[in-house]
Amino acid sequence: MSTASITIQLNGEPRLCPAGLSLLQLLEHLGYRPQLVVVEFNGAILPRQCWPEQLVREADGLEVVTIVGGGS
Repeated sequence: MSTASITIQLNGEPRLCPAGLSLLQLLEHLGYRPQLVVVEFNGAILPRQCWPEQLVREADGLEVVTIVGGGS
């Protein structure tokens, strides 16, 4: 059984990833901690509660920004 792949744009760069993943699954696959990121999906900020149902497809564009805490 072969695993299908798709190419997405991640932070402006092409990235090969498994097909059929939700946005939440993709973030975890890529090593992000979902609770610490904000995602722009195809040009719009996507609410966190939509991530489990939002499928990622060929040529989708994602901008992932990591939230950094701390400071003074």
